[in-house]
Amino acid sequence: MDKRYSTWRIAATYIGTVVGAGFASGQEVLQFFGYFGIWGIVGLILATALFIFFGYAVLRLGHQLAAESHLEVMNRAAGNWIGKAVDAITTFFLFGATAVMAAGAGAIFSQEFHLPSWLGSSLMILLTLITVLAGINKVISSISLVAPVLVATVVGISILTISQNLPVLLANLSWSLVPRAAVPFWLLAALLYVSYNLILSIAVLAPLGARSRSENLLPGALLGGLGLGGGAMAIVLALLATVPAATAVEVPMLHIAGSFNPFLRVFYSAVLLAEIYTTAVSSLYGFTARIARQGGKGFRWLAIGAGIVALISSQFGFSRLVGTLFPLVGYAGLLLLGALFHSILRQFWSTSQIAPATRAAPAPARKPLLEGYTGKDGEEKN
Repeated sequence: MDKRYSTWRIAATYIGTVVGAGFASGQEVLQFFGYFGIWGIVGLILATALFIFFGYAVLRLGHQLAAESHLEVMNRAAGNWIGKAVDAITTFFLFGATAVMAAGAGAIFSQEFHLPSWLGSSLMILLTLITVLAGINKVISSISLVAPVLVATVVGISILTISQNLPVLLANLSWSLVPRAAVPFWLLAALLYVSYNLILSIAVLAPLGARSRSENLLPGALLGGLGLGGGAMAIVLALLATVPAATAVEVPMLHIAGSFNPFLRVFYSAVLLAEIYTTAVSSLYGFTARIARQGGKGFRWLAIGAGIVALISSQFGFSRLVGTLFPLVGYAGLLLLGALFHSILRQFWSTSQIAPATRAAPAPARKPLLEGYTGKDGEEKN
């Protein structure tokens, strides 16, 4: 297997799988952190550390297992029964996230371009399908190339907003609107935010770890986690500097960008659509790769069918889907965090009990986790 992905590519792909319509619009960050005020900032610092820790855990397991999808990582980390439950939740959420991204595209088309929301959703699903059907390498390339530009734009607008509204920001640090938050407690909100985002990203992180050198995994997870935390922190501070006006719209960051000049508003709309695209691609690919083997007819037809159903589901509305689907999946995803944490402790304990001479011995060839698993070359691995 060609392990060519660098530290920067790993970090950029990690960021790209998480940032999407909810993140860059400000709606997701507002519901999980902004409404808690100063405690939301504390929660975001915790979430950043957890992104680094669990991102590395997934990359490392994916590397060790030569994973083709998230299923191998799930089974190794969580065991048979819990693994099946978490796998089912993950597969469902990957489909649901595709619908949320389509809804986000529709909201932008309606709010900014005064076009039918279904048109924006349809175009997003079509572009996503084209990329997914091109294969995992195209998926990773599209995400990692777009992500740095997207995060730089979000952070740039946020910093500009903060610098021009610093006195207001300092005054609003005591502001909060907890009843409108996705969940009632800031600590729980931080855990759920990491939980559902990890479920969203594991579909790409697991095979990415398998395609990367082991020495690049930890730096990649570190840079990716810091990028996610730093971007979200900039958004939270920008939102707090503009409340309550920013809380009254469906896409808060678009409102903030438009407060500077109309051109920036249009430009940020394009950035938002690009961010939606990266997450939609990773979600639809992960859902389809879990059920069908890439390259076969089943993969193509499943991707097309899932895209159509996601398009229909997107008509329920963007903010409603974010506020309902994400917390529910986050609760279920706590099983995944617990399983990954236990797996890391188990590996650390096992390694510490082995004598140095034994650890130095060559490791036996890895056997695929699933008997009869079919690799990309079409040969059955036994």
